[in-house]
Amino acid sequence: MEWPTLALLVGAYGVWALGTTWAAAFWLPLGIVLVALSGALHSSLSHEVLHGHPFRNPLLNAALVFPALTLVVPYLRFKDTHLAHHNDAIITDPYDDPESNYRDPRVWARLPAWQKRLLAFNNTLAGRLLVGPAIGQWAFMATDWRAIRAGDRRVLAGWLLHVPAVALVVFWMGAVAAMPWWAYLASVYGALSILKIRTFLEHQAHEKPRARTVIVEDRGPLSLLFLNNNLHVVHHMHPRVPWYRLPAVYAANRAHYLARNDSYRYASYAEVFARYFRRAKDPVPHPLWPRG
Repeated sequence: MEWPTLALLVGAYGVWALGTTWAAAFWLPLGIVLVALSGALHSSLSHEVLHGHPFRNPLLNAALVFPALTLVVPYLRFKDTHLAHHNDAIITDPYDDPESNYRDPRVWARLPAWQKRLLAFNNTLAGRLLVGPAIGQWAFMATDWRAIRAGDRRVLAGWLLHVPAVALVVFWMGAVAAMPWWAYLASVYGALSILKIRTFLEHQAHEKPRARTVIVEDRGPLSLLFLNNNLHVVHHMHPRVPWYRLPAVYAANRAHYLARNDSYRYASYAEVFARYFRRAKDPVPHPLWPRG
């Protein structure tokens, strides 16, 4: 049993409940901020849960994050796609990596100009914050809809199980919360935007799979919201290590991890914002495809 994870789960639900009730009634912008932050943290905790924390029992773990605070991503689909992403050999692959933001250059060449401009904007950090959640959700749901139409029962089951998870939130918002629905939806979008900061440059196109995963040596509030997943190459190498041990694991052998990922590293998220808020790090079409 991992008490820090359980304590953080209790804290996340407590802040979310406070944000939707007292804080929203006291001053709505405060409620929106608290719900956005707790929603982002709940998503990070869901990531921790799918990797086998805080218990050994996967059903018990899943029950801990069952309420769909951010509404739009079924836990079972998050689990399946993310575990598939953990195959380092396919990271950034436009087809095989479910979390890739790169496009097949041949597909890119056929896109209309407006869509190219939109996706190019989405490849800046500002774009990822503003339109990234909408673009990502549309692509995610379109892919799942095609899978369901093709007869994939696992995908269908993920969405069916998502219905009661959303229903819990709908019940709370109708029976208990003091926050209007438009404000809650704004909070959800804010939570998803915060998470896009972490995923923005989490992986890069590189011929070596081991060099595709980043280290951001940030120890500020964002690293807590992301549960130290900014030390991303450490997480990929040791996915069963709990979030609160990742900094010590990294510090004990920093040179090894930087050698492992060919020094794909940033000192902080402040550096990431300074470099990429208004410009893209990489092109949208995969620069190494099909070799990548």
